[in-house]
Amino acid sequence: MMVSDPVADMLTRIRNGLAARHTKVDVPASRLKGEIARILREEGYVANFKLAEEGSRKLIRIYLKYTAANEPVISQIERVSRPGNRVYVGSKEIPRVLGGMGINILTTPRGVMTGRNAKKEGLGGEILCQVW
Repeated sequence: MMVSDPVADMLTRIRNGLAARHTKVDVPASRLKGEIARILREEGYVANFKLAEEGSRKLIRIYLKYTAANEPVISQIERVSRPGNRVYVGSKEIPRVLGGMGINILTTPRGVMTGRNAKKEGLGGEILCQVW
């Protein structure tokens, strides 16, 4: 099955996994999704991720993270820029997520990074998603 928006598919799988209290979710692998998973791990939203192979299919296995009270660490994860409606911003227009409590993930000319890092480096780009 061909998914028209693989990033939105990945975010939905994470959202559904959290709602069902799963320990991990599998997402078809791509370089972009691997970078998003890396940022989620670095920012402390997921416990870990690793590349796995099931037969000929490459997967990214994302280990979800919960608080001591078994609440998901991610309370909201949403797609911003969609294939039919791309959202690009300059380094000065990068929005703050929940007054700095959350992060946005951007693709910039220097790779995938958080809005905070992109602003620091004076880079704009496409806002992929927001997490808090």
